[in-house]
Amino acid sequence: MAFTIMESRVVTQPIAATEATQASDITLGTIVRAVDPTYGMGEFIYLLGVDSTVVGSLVEYNATTYQTALSADTAALARPCAVAMSANTSTKYGWYQIAGLVPTKKTAVKADPAVNAQRIYQSATAGRVMQTSAAGKCILGAARANLTTVTSTTSTVILLINRPCKQGPIT
Repeated sequence: MAFTIMESRVVTQPIAATEATQASDITLGTIVRAVDPTYGMGEFIYLLGVDSTVVGSLVEYNATTYQTALSADTAALARPCAVAMSANTSTKYGWYQIAGLVPTKKTAVKADPAVNAQRIYQSATAGRVMQTSAAGKCILGAARANLTTVTSTTSTVILLINRPCKQGPIT
């Protein structure tokens, strides 16, 4: 992915980079638009990372502190989500995608576009998604965008996201 920031202001940290210190020209929670020749337009939020983040990890973040955590296997946990654009740690800062097409880490189960109306769910593996229906674990604002089946050996699935969040209580 080669996203290029489209904002008129100067932003020094590229979308695919992490930095050990917060960029002086970027406030935590800043949202920018960027474009990629393959995935088109997307929106990104600037957040503090979490250990074990890889490109494509699904994270949840605190909308007050802007700290991320790998999306956990917890039902009915209504929190905003984003997809990591770089490998990251708890002491680094980076961009996370919140809108547009994005390759996202999935479990080792095939993703069939004919199943579950393209819905996506939190898997038992932190930071990964699955297509298997699980009560209270739907990722709202996210849908599979692959037109063909993604095999069980493929590590990512293309999602179309629009400010995704984990499903809150359902009762």
